Amino acid sequence: MSTDDISHAKDPVLRGALAALRRAAEMARQTAIQTNTDLILVQDGKIVRIPASELRSQMQPQPAPPA
Repeated sequence: MSTDDISHAKDPVLRGALAALRRAAEMARQTAIQTNTDLILVQDGKIVRIPASELRSQMQPQPAPPA
């Protein structure tokens, strides 16, 4: 089932699942930053470790390019 399929599901719980997963992922990032621990996840079937320092740099707003 794709993301688009889930957003159009008949079951309201299933429709809300994607948003809940995104909120949980953001909370996990925030917890890793606050506790200075690595975030461990699986990407393309491989375990990936993201250090808290990298998560912090991803959270920093990027400067707007000159117009």
